[in-house]
Amino acid sequence: MERRLFLQLPLVASVLTAQAKKNEPDRPNKGFKVGAKKDRYQEELLIMGGLFDCKVSSKDTDGDLLIYDTIRHSKGGPPVHLHYSQDEWFYVIKGDFLVQVGQEKFTLSAGDSAFAPRTIPHTFAKISEDEGQMLILFQPAGTMEDYFSQVAKISKEIPKNQEEILKDLYTSHGMKIVGPPLKF
Repeated sequence: MERRLFLQLPLVASVLTAQAKKNEPDRPNKGFKVGAKKDRYQEELLIMGGLFDCKVSSKDTDGDLLIYDTIRHSKGGPPVHLHYSQDEWFYVIKGDFLVQVGQEKFTLSAGDSAFAPRTIPHTFAKISEDEGQMLILFQPAGTMEDYFSQVAKISKEIPKNQEEILKDLYTSHGMKIVGPPLKF
């Protein structure tokens, strides 16, 4: 190898390394704790009969993941909808929920989970009398965190005309309403 080329190799390697680091996602370099019944940013999101606490923000994962813990007092849930770009996962901590994915319906109790792939219509509803609690995960996060912030401004309770109210909001966040909420 020529001496000149040999001397240029470290320079080229350092430029490539710097470029690779520049293209890496801007992720935090340390872990964090979010306490029980606490939100990552100490916000209170009351959404259609539930309190939503962000546990892992899309800001923490450069948009790869978003996790909410929702405590629900009211029965019911959102209309049947689909996400064009997000998979959604439900994990029940307490209470009973009915989850529909495609044409299948699942009754979930504490410890049960259900997966809804992107582009497949799905929904859930709290069906038990007592308090219900469920983790909801979105992958990738997309604009779901902004969606929850926006919908919290619109309604704390489940409105009777929720499909009309939510239609534009769903569309602007990469979702589509394809049916009414579950009846149980």
